[in-house]
Amino acid sequence: MNNNLWMEGLSDAIGFLGGALLGFWAGRWFGLDIFAPGYGNASMGAIVLVGLGGGLGLQFARRWRAKKSKNGKD
Repeated sequence: MNNNLWMEGLSDAIGFLGGALLGFWAGRWFGLDIFAPGYGNASMGAIVLVGLGGGLGLQFARRWRAKKSKNGKD
């Protein structure tokens, strides 16, 4: 098994989960509840924040990994 694939998967998972959690807590700070019954404005706003946070966390992890591999080849 290639160790590089494990590092890629693990860093993607950590980045996505970390970003999603930051989005969740940002929503809680703004008073939005992702677990509210129904699909009201507050619930939809919280869902959007969690999605954006997860996507941004994933992109951060991939850029970090690319920067790390570029520095390792120099």
